[in-house]
Amino acid sequence: MAEHDFRYSLLTPQHTLTECRALTPGRYQVSGTGGSIRSGDTLLVTLRGSRELYQRLTVDKVRMLINPPGHWVAVANGPVFEELAIHNWKVECNGCGARLDFEFAVDAALGDTARTEAAERRIAELGWLSRDGHHLCPKCQAKA
Repeated sequence: MAEHDFRYSLLTPQHTLTECRALTPGRYQVSGTGGSIRSGDTLLVTLRGSRELYQRLTVDKVRMLINPPGHWVAVANGPVFEELAIHNWKVECNGCGARLDFEFAVDAALGDTARTEAAERRIAELGWLSRDGHHLCPKCQAKA
């Protein structure tokens, strides 16, 4: 089982996505060019409207197209979102004042509580510590 990187990049035009759309929550139709996509493979796909966020999709079925050569259509499984929303937030380190400008994805149908939880998870993924509304960057964590 291989992993194929189809995140948006001008450096790899031979591996591009034509479309990625949700069929149902957690099930996606993906079409693109390049790579040797097979059932069981993993696709890394940029989230629409995001600079840096991506999702990991597992290919269930794939159909290679005859014309144009190298094109394929796949059905894949991935994260379940009823209504995907991408937010940009900024936090400051309470130790040194460094700023973190980040984006995160959340299911908007879950409300404000889910948005805060998703932001806290993303902050932790980026190596920052968040406790009781205070944030520490990785440098300040190492000092403590």
